[in-house]
Amino acid sequence: MKKLNRKKSEKLFKEAKKMFPGGVHSPVRAFKSVEGSPLFIKKGNGSKIYDVDNNEYLDFCCSWGPLILGHNNSYVRKSIAKALTLGTSFGTPSPAGNEIGKLILENHRYLDMIRFVSSGTEAVMSAIRLARGFTGKSKLIKFDGCYHGHVDSLLVKAGSGLATFGVSTSAGVPESLVKETLVLPLNDLAIVEKTLKKNKDVAAVIIEPIPANNGLLLQDKKYLKGLRKLCTKYKTLLIFDEVISGFRVGFEGAAGYYKIKPDLITFGKIIGGGMPVGAFGGRKDIMKHVAPLGAVYQAGTLSANPIALSAGIAMLKSVLKKGFYEVQEKKTTYFVSKILKHAQKKNYPFNIQTIGSIFWFTFSKSRITTADQIDASKMKIFSKMHGALLNRGVYLGPSGYEVGFISSAHSYKDLDAAIKKITKTMDEIF
Repeated sequence: MKKLNRKKSEKLFKEAKKMFPGGVHSPVRAFKSVEGSPLFIKKGNGSKIYDVDNNEYLDFCCSWGPLILGHNNSYVRKSIAKALTLGTSFGTPSPAGNEIGKLILENHRYLDMIRFVSSGTEAVMSAIRLARGFTGKSKLIKFDGCYHGHVDSLLVKAGSGLATFGVSTSAGVPESLVKETLVLPLNDLAIVEKTLKKNKDVAAVIIEPIPANNGLLLQDKKYLKGLRKLCTKYKTLLIFDEVISGFRVGFEGAAGYYKIKPDLITFGKIIGGGMPVGAFGGRKDIMKHVAPLGAVYQAGTLSANPIALSAGIAMLKSVLKKGFYEVQEKKTTYFVSKILKHAQKKNYPFNIQTIGSIFWFTFSKSRITTADQIDASKMKIFSKMHGALLNRGVYLGPSGYEVGFISSAHSYKDLDAAIKKITKTMDEIF
C-alpha cells in the first residue's frame, strides 16, 4: 500500500508547534494516539475533506459531529453569506435569535425556554450554575465515562471507590472544586440512590444520555428512566448533556428518542450548523432564574451571534424535513452491518456500537456500557487501523475513544467504497 504524502502537513505542524501548545488548539488534533503527524485540512465538500498535500479522504469525523449535512453544504453556506452582508456582530438582540428560538421550541416538547451561548462547554457550565442557583445546593453527580467539556468541576474522573469524590484529570483544577463533584459508575441505579440518600446537597445529576465522548457507551432506557425517577424523588435536577446527541438521533435528541423529560438540556455542535454555538434550556420555572429575570448570571458578547445563528437556522430547517433521520439511520445501519458481517465471518475480535447516525469501532465482541470495560491496550489496534485507512483515503477521528458520524452527504457509493477499504484493512491487521 502506497504511503500517504504528508510533507506539507508535516511542515505546517513543525511551524505550528513553535506558536501553539502542542501545535494545536484542541489536544486530540495532535494525533498523539495514532500514527504520523496531524493532517492540515484546506477544504471540505460533501462527504470528503482535502488536505494541503491534495490528498482526498472520505470523512467520518464530520468536524466531531456538527456537520450532519456534510461539508460546505450549499444551503448553510448561502444562509451564512446572506447574513454576512448585514454585518458580523451587533451585541444586541437580532431577528435571527427569534427565528431559531421558535424553530427549536416549537419542535422540541421538552424545552420551554432556551438561552444561546458560544460553545457546548459554556452551555454545560451555565446549566450547572443555574441548577445550583435554582436549588440552593452545591454538589453535582456526574458519571465516569461521560465528558461535559473543560469545565473545572467536571474535569474529574472516578476516585478509588464507587461512591467517592473524584480526582482531577487536569492540572489547575482546585481540590475545593473537585470535592463538589461526586463521580459514579454508569449503569448502576443503586449507587445513585445510595449517594443521593447520603448527600442531601446535590443540586443536579448530569449525564450524557448517549455517552459518546469516551466510546459510545449506550445505556438502557430503563436506567435513564430510573435516573429521572430518582432525581424527582430526591428533589435534584436532571441535566441531559446533548452536545453530541442533540439533533443527531432525532430533532429532540436523546430526550425525545427515549421519551424522558430532563429538567435542563445542553446543546452544541449541530445547533450551530458548523459555527461555534451552544445553548441550554429546559423548564420555564428554572430558566426564569437566569439574569436578567433572575439572580443566576450568564452573559457573552458573541452569544446568539447572527452569523452563527444563520448557520444553525439553515441546519435545523434541513433536519426537520420529513424522513431525514430515518434515512440517516438506514444508511448507518447499512454501513455498520456490512462491516460487522465481514468481521463475524472472519471471527475477528471486533464490534461496532451504533445509534442513529453515530457509530463506534470496538475491539471486543461484548457490548461495552461503562468506561472500565474498555481495554486500553486495544487502542494500538485502532492506531494501526487509523494509519492504514488514511493511506486508503478514509478519515476517522484520531482516537479510538472517539465516535464516528454519517452525514446526509454520504452516498451509498461512498459507504460501499469505505466498507471495502475498512474490511481490507481489517484483514491486514487481524
